[in-house]
Amino acid sequence: MSADAHAIVSSRMLAVARDRVWAAFSDPVALAGWWGPAGFTNSFHGFDFRPGGAWRFTMYGPDGAAYEMDHRFLEVVAPERIVLRHFQQGHDFTLTITLTEEGGRTRVTWHMLFADPAEAEKLRSFLLVANEQNLDRLEAHLSGKPPVVR
Repeated sequence: MSADAHAIVSSRMLAVARDRVWAAFSDPVALAGWWGPAGFTNSFHGFDFRPGGAWRFTMYGPDGAAYEMDHRFLEVVAPERIVLRHFQQGHDFTLTITLTEEGGRTRVTWHMLFADPAEAEKLRSFLLVANEQNLDRLEAHLSGKPPVVR
């Protein structure tokens, strides 16, 4: 089985410097404002942004459904990489977010790695769309525009 069967990858070039993108991830107030697919909101219960630290929050869907989220930071390498473990039954993966500076712009890459390729395949179409919406919201935040609702 190839490593690609275990992974879901999304990437976007943003027209802002890497330090600004890093700030959008490392500031919990900013992050709570843009994190998640279109139409979702967040209430953070803990954000310990360091290796071994926990990030716990509730994500609210546009339909009012509440999703409890539990993450553990495995790596935090400013301003280039965040690795976290996402713990949720049926939705368990390691997420590596890399920020690569390219001529004053920043490439953001989401690399979600699932232990079970069947789990990745089951979630692939949903997560590819959700990741793009999340990147839309990050881009809107960085440009000072209102959050993307769609």
